Amino acid sequence: MTEVARAAGVSQKTVSRVVNGEPHVSPEVRDRVLRAIRDLDYRPNTAARALLLGRYRRIGVVSLGSSLYGPSTLLIALERAMQRAGYSVALASTLEGQRVSVAVDALLEQGVDGIVLSEPIDDGTPLRLSADVPVVSLGEGVELTRGTSAVVGADGVAAARIATEHLLSLGHRTVWHLPGPQDWWAARDRLRGWREALAAADAPEPPLPSPGDWSPASGYAAGRQLARLSDVTAVFAANDDMAIGALRAFAEAGRAVPGDVSVVGYDDIPAAAYLSPPLTTVRQNFAAVADRAVDVLIALIEGRPAPAAPADRAVELTVRASTGPVRDPGAAPQPAPAP
Repeated sequence: MTEVARAAGVSQKTVSRVVNGEPHVSPEVRDRVLRAIRDLDYRPNTAARALLLGRYRRIGVVSLGSSLYGPSTLLIALERAMQRAGYSVALASTLEGQRVSVAVDALLEQGVDGIVLSEPIDDGTPLRLSADVPVVSLGEGVELTRGTSAVVGADGVAAARIATEHLLSLGHRTVWHLPGPQDWWAARDRLRGWREALAAADAPEPPLPSPGDWSPASGYAAGRQLARLSDVTAVFAANDDMAIGALRAFAEAGRAVPGDVSVVGYDDIPAAAYLSPPLTTVRQNFAAVADRAVDVLIALIEGRPAPAAPADRAVELTVRASTGPVRDPGAAPQPAPAP
């Protein structure tokens, strides 16, 4: 830092202000310091900074480490949000069956100022942790024996209600659901939202197929079962991949979409708009969820009140050609759309 100050013609205090993102530095001086930092290949000593300031400028993330679209996209969004806020990221994965508490302990040993739990799986019991830093959970609540916590995330229950209500508004007597794995809180939220929408509309609740595993294969297996039932006219799948599998099953059975069966997915994966027919689905704004989580966590780290939640929802229904009005029972069957 002394060498940077000498090269930039400023004091060490000014260099410290620039490195720590503090105000009261003119743009010209800031540019001069940053240029000297680049020329000298200066890297701040994070261990020394932590001793001096009591902060690591690092946030830990507990994640499943899955390649599934939702968890992987959310993880990327979290990393970008943390970098924009001036924090580095430490990651602990639970993909190999590691308990969340073990992952949290590993992050605390590395040194973090706060932790985001982006862990979508649980055993149905409240998560209890011991952490001396703030924790933000993206989904289910967490019980801390010490420290502070908050819950941030998209409202999967409300989103599932919106998807189900859309199908009911098209005149369908009821909506069948292809549930996801029930050890995922997101799958449970979507199941709950589907049930609430049916109950509010006084629509009958059909029996559930066996829960899928988020894959097209599991959606295809459930879709084959539903394709044999003539009263199935509307299906809400817990994610887009399972909806894609169901679309294949209906096509093989000669059930046109949306002529005979309307289908809604969840996630709005990049391929959803290019299917035949394009898939109506719930789009999650992962960037908005990540930004909100990081804003709340940094407020907790700095001892400030959490910022107000944005008015915009983090989920919205994207209506495409896979849904349509229920067909008149007396009308002739419609052919499936050409691929």
